[in-house]
Amino acid sequence: MIAKIGRSSNLYGALAYNNLKVEKENGQILFANKIIETPSGHYSVAQLSQSFTPYLIANRNTEKHTLHISLNPDPKDNVSDEKFRELAEQYMREMGYGEQPFVVFKHTDIDRMHIHIVSVCVNEEGKKISDKFEKMRSMNVCRELERQHGLVSATDKEHKQNDKIFSPVNYQKGDVKSQIASVLRHLPKYYQYQTLGEYNALLSLFNITTEKVTGELQGKLQQGLLYFALNDKTEKVSHPFKASLFGKNAGLSTLELHFAKCKEVLKDHRTKSTIKAAVTIALKSISDEQAFKKQLSEQGINVVVRRNDTGRIYGITFIDHNSKTVWNGSRLGKELSANTFDAYWNNNIKPDIKEPVELQSKISRPNDANLPAEKPHHLFDFMNTEKHEDGLIEAFGGLLPEAQGEDYEELDFADKMKKKRKRTRSQR
Repeated sequence: MIAKIGRSSNLYGALAYNNLKVEKENGQILFANKIIETPSGHYSVAQLSQSFTPYLIANRNTEKHTLHISLNPDPKDNVSDEKFRELAEQYMREMGYGEQPFVVFKHTDIDRMHIHIVSVCVNEEGKKISDKFEKMRSMNVCRELERQHGLVSATDKEHKQNDKIFSPVNYQKGDVKSQIASVLRHLPKYYQYQTLGEYNALLSLFNITTEKVTGELQGKLQQGLLYFALNDKTEKVSHPFKASLFGKNAGLSTLELHFAKCKEVLKDHRTKSTIKAAVTIALKSISDEQAFKKQLSEQGINVVVRRNDTGRIYGITFIDHNSKTVWNGSRLGKELSANTFDAYWNNNIKPDIKEPVELQSKISRPNDANLPAEKPHHLFDFMNTEKHEDGLIEAFGGLLPEAQGEDYEELDFADKMKKKRKRTRSQR
């Protein structure tokens, strides 16, 4: 089991995102600790927020007071709701948050069952709860929970070669063809995209691009694809590779079948409105392009912007790694088309966009004037994006189902600890 701990200054954002899943029947509240009960047993974000208000008022100095934790068992683990409650309660207790108010949400909109816990890290007296050696303590707690509850241990799993599959192409390492092949072989199996442009947006995260070419063969017009490696500036740095070198899945005809299938699947996709809401909230609250990208990347959404030689934005695509779906901006809504972002970011024309209907109708903001002011929406603060200021997600290890739940940083830490114990024994 892997635990990811995120901290932010936006309690409302964390509660709103998770409660929206509940309202849209893509999640449920499994457990609430020290939360004021409601007569109906249902909660609005405002009602949930009330239980945290005394803690936040008591401490105004801690900037990142909100905890957004996800607990991710191995996909092979069959965890019941009751077991999830036990895991959440025990994890919070062992981490020093057992006496804090917290809400446990179970997400059901993707096949990999997992839970999110929202809490605050300041206690009733206004003191910040220590986060010293937090990662190490969290790893130890996860290992103990695995042992007690018979879960698959993250440290027992072998890496196989999955991490190689997800690495962006590095042309300086050589063997570019093999690097491209390892990406192309798997993307169509797990990601859904409806056009060549959306496919290219996804490929760009791996420093790859493709172009359609036409030619005449024996009097007949033929179409095909060429693939290129890119550098960090999205410039082509390799000679072209024919699609046929990478198998039929990389060819135009197979991809067009994939596009048609995805159009049908994504017509009424259940996560579209959630993605649209996240993008709209970010656009309304942030005027800077890089900050906009960073905020969405923290929610597991990459933003790919396409510009012409004059700098005009002619395309924008959103890649949601949670649902494994790719959306052109205009497909989410006309108000999120490339023209909107070009007018805003290049000409400072602020878009007139209404707040998402889901948040208007189902979530009411707390009226308590003593609540700290909320900063821009940070929904998934547990995503690791520290090394990529341009908004690209650092960890591509979530692409394949069998890779879900693995945290290579945690595995690396475990390996180092094993080596350290071996050295200690040898010195004795």
